Formats: sequence, structure tokens, C-alpha cells
Amino acid sequence: MKPTLNLAETTAPDGAVFRLCSHDGEFYLYMNDRQVMSSNMTHSELLLADLGCQFRDHRKNPRILIGGLGLGYSLRRCLGITESQAVIQVAELLPEIVDWNRRHLAGLNDAILADPRTQIIEGDVFTMIEAAARKAPRYDAILLDVDDGPTSLLQKGNARIYRREGLKTINRALTSGGRVAFWAATSEPGLQRDLRQIGFQVEELAVAKHPRAKQQRHRIYLAERRD
Repeated sequence: MKPTLNLAETTAPDGAVFRLCSHDGEFYLYMNDRQVMSSNMTHSELLLADLGCQFRDHRKNPRILIGGLGLGYSLRRCLGITESQAVIQVAELLPEIVDWNRRHLAGLNDAILADPRTQIIEGDVFTMIEAAARKAPRYDAILLDVDDGPTSLLQKGNARIYRREGLKTINRALTSGGRVAFWAATSEPGLQRDLRQIGFQVEELAVAKHPRAKQQRHRIYLAERRD
């Protein structure tokens, strides 16, 4: 049996321990003892990008914000479905994760990190959302895979994203017809309700861990700004 290798480890400001591991050619990202991402279960990360960037009108050069770099799969998909002048900003709170993508995932993520459309910003995604809400330029798409959902936060500080004021801020940070996509581990009816009451057009989509899975336990909440 091939061993699992602990490649790197860091502690977040809130005390959570993040680890990057590898086993049999695959990579796994853990928070404390909980696996939060892997290179062999990427279906929902790819779908988050597909849905978030599926605008009703053609947008040749969209501005996209991704919350969290992770193992880079949502970024990779965004690069694959946008044209040469798109701007794709990735907010990653932990600089170590950016470094792990460069060092330990070398050969896998080199091209997406070096792509001229990619802008990696070390910091909190909501800070960037607030900045866009205050002044232009706004985003055409915001992709948020930072928690298991508002009722199951991975980091307590993310609670402000899901409060009414946070959702209103996201609305102001989007262009007309712009989209925000939230990944959630399970159904979040409160999030869907709040998004609708604020004025978003909302869809709840059931998604599986991988394309062949029989159960669709996870959710993507797709909300479009209506003016």
C-alpha cells in the first residue's frame, strides 16, 4: 500500500490547521482532520465555475472573483471558458496555500498561475467584495466555495458573507445581470430565502461529489442580480 505523505502544514489566524497531503498521485487539502478538497473529487468545483459564468448575455471579457484558491480547479475552469482579456481574481487568505500550489503542485498548476488573466490576491474575499461594492469596477461573477454553507462555517469570520448586509454587499459588487454562486454541503433554505428577499433571481441546484454518484447531497446556489 502506498503511503500518504504530509507535504506541508500551516496554522490559520483563527487556529485552524491546514495540511496538504498526497497519496498515489492525488492531492488532498485538510482543515484540522477534515478533508475539504481533493484532486480526485473536482466535479462541484468545476460546476461552480460553469454555472457562475453562464451569463444570459455574452460577456467577452468578464471580471471574475473566486473565493479561495484551494487546489485551483475553479480557477482552471474559469480560464478554460473565458477569452484572452478576461480578468480572474482569486482571493486566498493563506499565503501558504498559494505557495503550496506553486511548489508542491508544480506541473499541475504552473500554467493557471502564470496565465496573464490570473490575479492572485492574498487576503479576505469579502474585503474585495466590499471594495467592489463601494466603487467600480464591479464583478460579472463571484464564486464562493469558502464554507460548507452558512450553517456550517469552516471559518467563523465568514459569517458576515451570509448575513443580510453581506448579501446586499455582494449584490452591489455585481454588474447588472452578474452572478454569484455559493457552494454548500447540504440544502440551505435560509440562504435561498434571503437571496430572494434581497432581490436576486435564485436557483438551487443539487450536485454530486462526482458525475457517477447516485446521491446529490451538495448544493450550488446561483443568484443573479436583477436591476
